[in-house]
Amino acid sequence: MGKALVFQTDFGLVDGAVCAMYGVANSVDPTLKIYDLTHDIPQYNIWEASYRLRQTIDYWPEGTVFVSVVDPGVGAARRSVIARTRRNQFIITPDNGTLTHIKRIEGIESVRTFDEKANKLPSAGESFTFFGRDIYAFNGAKLASGIINYEQFGVPVPVDSLVELPIIPSYREGSQVVGTIDVLDVRFGNLWTNIDHNLFHELDVARGDRLVIKIKNDTRTVYKNTMVFARSFAEVAIGEPLLYINSLENIGIAINQGSFAKAYSIGTGTNWHISIEKA
Repeated sequence: MGKALVFQTDFGLVDGAVCAMYGVANSVDPTLKIYDLTHDIPQYNIWEASYRLRQTIDYWPEGTVFVSVVDPGVGAARRSVIARTRRNQFIITPDNGTLTHIKRIEGIESVRTFDEKANKLPSAGESFTFFGRDIYAFNGAKLASGIINYEQFGVPVPVDSLVELPIIPSYREGSQVVGTIDVLDVRFGNLWTNIDHNLFHELDVARGDRLVIKIKNDTRTVYKNTMVFARSFAEVAIGEPLLYINSLENIGIAINQGSFAKAYSIGTGTNWHISIEKA
């Protein structure tokens, strides 16, 4: 019985791209269990692909194979790699920064790169633009089914040779903690920061305390106000803001039954900064 195979792309579901990846995997081994992490990564957004892997991977068992394809450099000189995490899971992906959060937070045990031309879906012929189907789904399915063995496939390369995106760490500065807004809780518009709960609790806060929240981008302050630290959204009135600890045990900012990101036109990334201190 094959291991679980989990797909992540920026392809969306409006055409047949994802279905073709499923078809390739089923042709390799019809007994594979195939799942979707997401196919709604914003186009070309490698940072978000990296973060969503980090958000998800801890909840999958040892041996799970992840295929992540957000590949604006398809056909370029960047490598194709398989990484083995410290929890013995596998990620097959372009080496373009997609493994940044896994390397920094979860830990990568080893990496192997492989020849794309020699390991391409035979029926792809002269097509060199759909590596999600022809390279990553194909080889991910072979790895999950046991047709290829990680230790014997490709060539080992140093973990430190992986391409990484810049990460700005959160920190404490006097009476406040400072971080960045990494991503949104997309469907609801909540802000997910890189400030973890341990750093936050250095402020000696308790639930029900009010905190001053300041959010700015590289050019101006976008938001400054106080809000309550709550366990969950239901602890504040509808339409009221709150600070909470999210499912990754980092600090989140939300409006109960509203979108904080839309209400204040707030974006994500290393140029979006947040500071928190007791009121």
